[in-house]
Amino acid sequence: QVQLVESGGGLVQAGGSLRLSCAASGRGFSSYAMGWFRQAPGKDREFVASITWSGTGKDYADSVKGRFTISRDNAKKTMYLQMNSLKPEDTAVYYCARRIGSTDNPSDYTYWGPGTQVTVSS
Repeated sequence: QVQLVESGGGLVQAGGSLRLSCAASGRGFSSYAMGWFRQAPGKDREFVASITWSGTGKDYADSVKGRFTISRDNAKKTMYLQMNSLKPEDTAVYYCARRIGSTDNPSDYTYWGPGTQVTVSS
C-alpha cells in the first residue's frame, strides 16, 4: 500500500513563493511517474505538473509554466513543487498522486494524498 502526504502549504502574498512536498510511504515510489493537481472551490481538479520516475521528464500546465518547478528525490521518497510568482488564482488545495495511466487526466492517477491548502492574497 502506498500513502502520500502533502505539506508546505500556507498563506502567502501575491508574488511570493512556497515549496510543497509530497512524502511517500510504502513501495514503488521510484518506479512511477508522479503528479501535482489542484482544486479550487467550486471547480474541477486540474493538472498542475508531472514528472517521470527518473525525474528527467517534466510537464506543466500552461497556467504555471515558468513559475512552478516540479522535482523529486527518489532516495527520500519525496516529490516537490516549487511555486514562485504566486498569483491569487493559484489559490487551491494542492494534491499529489501517482500516475498509473498514460495521460495527465486525474483518472490516470491513484493514491491521492489528503491535500495541502495554498492561499495567495492580493
